Amino acid sequence: MRADPEHWLRVTPRGLYCPVGDFYVDPTRAVDRAVITHGHADHARRGHGAVLATRETLAIMDARLGSVQGAQPLDPGETVSLGGVTVSLHPAGHVLGSAQARLEYRGARVVVSGDFKRRTDPTCAPFEVVPCDVFVTEATFALPVFRHPDPATEMAKVLDSLALFPGRTLLLGAYSLGKAQRLIALARAAGYDAPIYVHGAVAKICALYERHGVALGDLHPVPEGNNRLAGSLVVHPPGTLGEDGPHRFADPLVAMASGWLRVRGQGWGRRADVELPLIISDHADWDELVATLADVGAPRIWITHGREDALVRQATLMGLEAKALSLIGRDEGKEDAP
Repeated sequence: MRADPEHWLRVTPRGLYCPVGDFYVDPTRAVDRAVITHGHADHARRGHGAVLATRETLAIMDARLGSVQGAQPLDPGETVSLGGVTVSLHPAGHVLGSAQARLEYRGARVVVSGDFKRRTDPTCAPFEVVPCDVFVTEATFALPVFRHPDPATEMAKVLDSLALFPGRTLLLGAYSLGKAQRLIALARAAGYDAPIYVHGAVAKICALYERHGVALGDLHPVPEGNNRLAGSLVVHPPGTLGEDGPHRFADPLVAMASGWLRVRGQGWGRRADVELPLIISDHADWDELVATLADVGAPRIWITHGREDALVRQATLMGLEAKALSLIGRDEGKEDAP
């Protein structure tokens, strides 16, 4: 007899917990056993007794958090049994190593998507549609106003600005894990062959990406001192863009890449120094979320972190049974948060 997922997967103060297998998926606090979908800080925390994740995610956790105790790497599609629950990981298209966790118990299949996107990204494996009975989806950009443009078109604005203002330094704000590497790859795909200067936090993750086969071209650390770098592209984490920028760089032109910039007053869009907003996100937009609900074929949808109410309504209009999980602490440390 098929086991109802409501009985073997539930929301707790530490996150989504499977009592049958005695493990959590992306717990918000340290637990004995965790299945981690990807390396961003709101999903990957330190202190777990054992961690099951992709090899790339484990490497990211090791680089960002220190040595991972009880690391158990799982290749895409490979299965492992945890207390009778069959667990496998499938690409989510979010960042390097990101995965959806497929859990099967007594004939019932649940897919926990973590964070995902459906757009082409040369720096990570593309999203895989995994049929299931219950689909657990994020709702970061779950409003119809959030429809992301073609990222190549957005990157063209950066290259056009470099050509138009050769005496200025273009400071591009991007999160050090995932977004920065994707933007660098987009620049290379558009034919930008010049050296790209990267902040130390970005350089560390770029080196990890390259060790895992993602080519990013000629990268240089940002030199110390007042180096100016006129006509150059410099990639910084958003929080570091104000570090002596006017003094270190030649008439800096500040660009920022985030899905939140679709609404100018949201998040990074509130920064007065952002001259060039780029609507590029590593999360699914409204159309991608809705399409994914249809593609996975799950009659039941569980929704986490974001505009849960809007996506619950949309899923209901599609004839699906939907509910918001309202996980506690999921947005703490989120890398594309407003």
